[in-house]
Amino acid sequence: MKIATYNVNGITARLPRLVEWLEETKPDIVCLQELKADDDKFPKAAIEAAGYGAVWHGQKGFNGVAILARDAEPVERQRGLADDPDDTHSRYIEADVNGLVVASIYLPNGNPQPGPKFDYKLKWMARLADRAAALLAEEVPTILAGDYNVIPKDEDTFSVRAMSTDALMQPESRAAFRTILNQGWTDAIRTRHPRGPVWTFWDYQAGAWPRDAGFRIDHLLLSPTVADRLVDAGVDKEYRGREKASDHAPTWAVIR
Repeated sequence: MKIATYNVNGITARLPRLVEWLEETKPDIVCLQELKADDDKFPKAAIEAAGYGAVWHGQKGFNGVAILARDAEPVERQRGLADDPDDTHSRYIEADVNGLVVASIYLPNGNPQPGPKFDYKLKWMARLADRAAALLAEEVPTILAGDYNVIPKDEDTFSVRAMSTDALMQPESRAAFRTILNQGWTDAIRTRHPRGPVWTFWDYQAGAWPRDAGFRIDHLLLSPTVADRLVDAGVDKEYRGREKASDHAPTWAVIR
């Protein structure tokens, strides 16, 4: 079973690329982020025509997450995270799919830091850690997949110096990510590719794609029972180079 995460950077603008990727690679489960579309603008018909059922949590112009399942209908479990009734950002959705619990996550960017946006990022990560711990306690096979907007280690960026002041790799961001990992989650990509550059994002600016100046911020975290079934993991890098592509590449794991 192939599970992928893909920040599409606008599902309306990127729909041809998304459908193309679905038809060419046929992942079984897909977590999408940054839909940038209200719930009623989600392209349900096009997704169904590609062979996928879907649940989604949209927001006009910003954020937005979805879970797709090939030849199946995801069953929504939860949308949004608890403990902040004023949180209006569409950044989390969770569903039962083919015997798995799957969450699609679009974590706050947090820039500029320091400041209120960075504070919000860290508070959101604490809420995600609470939800992750609760899911582990359920002892069901679970995957937390998405754009975490965290560069976990220095080896996960093309340039430590260039990113040194960015919210994505501040010590507090990294510590919050480690807090989740240390609950017992497995980073699928680094399990299969323990060393070397494995980028999932290349900025549109400064020739980042031609220079391969990327970093790794899209992660699939596996609960112990899923980690035991991990076969492979990788990044569909070439899709970043296609016309009118997202600035992220699809990132995936295969489990037995």
